[in-house]
Amino acid sequence: MAGTYARETGTLVIGGGPGGYIAAIRLGQLGLKVLLVERRELGGECLNRGCIPSKALIHAAGLLHAVRTEGPEIGVLAENPRFDLAKAMAWKESVIQKERSGVQQLLKLAGVQVLKGEARLTGPNSAELTAPDGGRERIDFSSAILATGASPTSFPGFEPDGDRVLTAEDILTLGTLPKSMLVLGGGVSGCELGEFLARVGVRVTIVELLSQLLPGVDPDLSQELTGTFLKEGVEVRVGTRATHLLREKGRVVLTVVDAAGSHDLEAERLFLTVGKRPESNDLGLEEAGVTRDPKSGFITVDAQQRTNVSHIYAVGDVARPPMLAHKAYREGVVAAEAIAGRPTRFQFQTIPSVVFTDPELASVGLTMAEAGAQGHAAREARFPFAALGRAHAAHATKGWLKIVGDDQTGLLLGVQAAGESVGEFIAEAGLAIEMAATVRDLAMTIHPHPTFSETLQEAALLWLGEPFHVVARKRVARDP
Repeated sequence: MAGTYARETGTLVIGGGPGGYIAAIRLGQLGLKVLLVERRELGGECLNRGCIPSKALIHAAGLLHAVRTEGPEIGVLAENPRFDLAKAMAWKESVIQKERSGVQQLLKLAGVQVLKGEARLTGPNSAELTAPDGGRERIDFSSAILATGASPTSFPGFEPDGDRVLTAEDILTLGTLPKSMLVLGGGVSGCELGEFLARVGVRVTIVELLSQLLPGVDPDLSQELTGTFLKEGVEVRVGTRATHLLREKGRVVLTVVDAAGSHDLEAERLFLTVGKRPESNDLGLEEAGVTRDPKSGFITVDAQQRTNVSHIYAVGDVARPPMLAHKAYREGVVAAEAIAGRPTRFQFQTIPSVVFTDPELASVGLTMAEAGAQGHAAREARFPFAALGRAHAAHATKGWLKIVGDDQTGLLLGVQAAGESVGEFIAEAGLAIEMAATVRDLAMTIHPHPTFSETLQEAALLWLGEPFHVVARKRVARDP
C-alpha cells in the first residue's frame, strides 16, 4: 500500500492479542464499526509466542516423560522412546496456525476490519498506520483501545542475541537442542520451559534472585515444584544474583553470587526470562494526552478501562498487572461494552492463575499469609492427592489441595493446589469466592466421582473437621 491514505472508523483497536481481538469481536457483536491494527500475527504473544506454543511443547515432553517413567509400572512398554524436535516443532506450528485462523475467522464474522502494520497515536482522535511496505495511512477515530501488550525485559550485559542468549520466543523455535541451558529467572516462563528442556534431555540450571522459585506464589507451591525439579535433575539456585556474563564460542559463563560467595556457571546457552514491561513506548501517548505510570510504564485506567482521555481505553498487559491472558479477555469485553454505552466495569474478587509444570500449580484468592495480613481469622486444611481414588487410577498421586477459610465467618478465602489437572477446576473455587460462598457451601456441592475436582470437596470437609477419606485429628471449625 505504498503512498498515503486516510480513513475513518468508530473504534480503533491497536493490538490483536487476547485483549485486543476480544474487544474487537465484542464491538462487532454490538454493531459498532471497528478497525483492528496488528503489527505481527493475530493472537499476539499468547497465541504465537507464549501460552499456546509453550503448552504444546510441554505436552509433548510430558508424554515422553510419562512413557519413560510411568509406563513400565502400569504396563505401557516402549523400546527406547525419544524426542523428535523437528516433528514437535512442526506440530506446535500447526496448533498455532489453527488457532490463528480461528481468530481471523471470528473477527471476520464479527465484521471487524483488520489491517497489518504499526499504529501510533498522533492526537486524541487520530493515529498513523505504517504498513509493512512502508505506506502510511491516517486513521481518524471516535474511540480507541490500546492493547499493545508487553515485551521481555533485559539489562546491560545480558541482552539476548538469538545465539548464546535466548528469549522465550527463541526457545519455542529451537532448531537443535543444546546439551545444557542456564535459565536466568525462576518465574513462570523459566520454570515451564526449563522443565520442558530438562525432559527432552537438556541439562538445566535455574538461577533465581529471590528466595524461591515462582516469586510471589504460595511458598508451599514453590516448595512442591522445587522438590520435583530436583528429582528430575534440574539444578535450582535461589537467592542467587547474576553479576556478569561471558559469551564464548559454544558456551556461556555466568558469574553469580549467593550466600556462599561468587561462582561461575557454564552451559551452552542461557535463557533470559526476568520479566516483562508494558509496550507503551512509541505509542504516541503524549500526542494524544494519555498518561501512564512513569516508573512501571503501565497506562493508567479506571474500572471501565478508560484512560485519562475518556474515549481512549487500554486493556491487557499494557494497562495493569497481572499480565494474564484471561485478565486481558475480560478487560477487552469491559472496554468494548463501555464504548457501546453499556453498564460495565472490571470488578472481581480474585483472578485465578495456573503454572503448567509437573505438578501443575493453581491458585485463586488469598493465601494464609495474605488472609492473616488482612485481618481474617484464617485457617487452612490440606487434602493429599494420595487419598484420592482418581489420582491412584491415573498414577498421579503426588500433590495436594488446600483451602483457606475464615474461622469466624466460615467464608472461603482462597485455594492453592499442586497436582494433576488442578488448573482445570480452579475456576470453580474462583466462582465460589466471587459468590461469597462458605467452606460448607463447597463441601455440600456434589462433585462427580472419580475426578480430581473432588479434592475441593474433600479439602472443604477436612477444613470443617468432617472428612471421609482421611482421618481428622479433631474438629476445630465453627459453623457460622
